[in-house]
Amino acid sequence: MPEFWEHLGETEGHSTQDFPETNARVVGGTEAGRNSWPSQISLQYLSGGSWYHTCGGTLIRQNWVMTAAHCVDSPMTFRVVVGDHNLSQNDGTEQYVSVQKIVVHPSWDSNNVAAGYDIALLRLAQSVTLNSNVQLGVLPQEGAILANNSPCYITGWGRTKTNGQLAQTLQQAYLPSVDYAICSSSSYWGSTVKNTMVCAGGDGVHSGCQVNTCRGC
Repeated sequence: MPEFWEHLGETEGHSTQDFPETNARVVGGTEAGRNSWPSQISLQYLSGGSWYHTCGGTLIRQNWVMTAAHCVDSPMTFRVVVGDHNLSQNDGTEQYVSVQKIVVHPSWDSNNVAAGYDIALLRLAQSVTLNSNVQLGVLPQEGAILANNSPCYITGWGRTKTNGQLAQTLQQAYLPSVDYAICSSSSYWGSTVKNTMVCAGGDGVHSGCQVNTCRGC
């Protein structure tokens, strides 16, 4: 059964326009090529004097990031890291920027996540520098709807298996889209899926997040 999202938060979604030049086969998620997804960001929070990764996201402007609303529900100090690949070491390509403002979708309700709208924008304190390791994500045209089985990838530093460890290096997995008519049918997600959501996958092998923490997007 496919999973569904309405955000690009815990993991980041990509259309074919964003695809890196790679012929690597993805089976259940594999390590991405270093900086092969240059719009990927790591959203991190400050705790006890140290920074910790909490969610992924997409750089959509030099000073704006798109992520999931549930990632910023708690009042914490956040920063964004661009150009990262291995969270446990300095790759030499990272840029660190404080989050100046958080704009959550007005219809998001953390007490009713099934209603959707799990999306937020983060305004950065300063613009990042674009280079071969840091690029803007390609946004779809307003009103665009993915055809069934459109090629898509998800990327992030999430768990590689249920109850497993968080990946330290950026992971990627191939998840073709599933259209609304199929995804909302009784044999799939039924009325749980809204027409503001995107469904993908369904082979039972690939996934965007650990089952008990996965959010609708």
